[in-house]
Amino acid sequence: MSVFASLVVGADGATSKDGSSRAISSGVDRTAFLARRRTVDFIFIGGQTARTEPYHRTPVPVVVSSRSMVNALADNRLAHWWNLSPVAAIEKGVNRFGPKVLVESGALMLEHLLSVRMLDGIYLSVTDVNGGDDLVNFEELLQNFLDIDRQKIGDTLFIEAKTLK
Repeated sequence: MSVFASLVVGADGATSKDGSSRAISSGVDRTAFLARRRTVDFIFIGGQTARTEPYHRTPVPVVVSSRSMVNALADNRLAHWWNLSPVAAIEKGVNRFGPKVLVESGALMLEHLLSVRMLDGIYLSVTDVNGGDDLVNFEELLQNFLDIDRQKIGDTLFIEAKTLK
């Protein structure tokens, strides 16, 4: 099983602006993000992400872990809305769709998956955007990993971190 997270943050650590991560993202980040999605067996998100981000069309199945059974993605035939813990939902997704998982959720879900040692790594994009919401200290998040590569492309810093400490 390979479980990697994908997260975009602004320079100030904002993970959203005006209710969505789209306002934080840059063009090069969006291109990398969309390409990465095509290389996995399924995408994993939480219910809050499903309700606030555009997951109505995905190139691969999307698994939603949510206590609420109000399916916000009923129009996505590849969406699977499960009332399971994040760990149980990922394990069920791996059994059903395959071992390559891309987690596209907020900081709280990432912190939980880190605490249960479920993440193998993270793809982090840091853009020049400031003044957003839902701040995360991404340097603190990166301290959970041993191998960290950084590459600047245009106005976006791409960080790939893997191997949990």
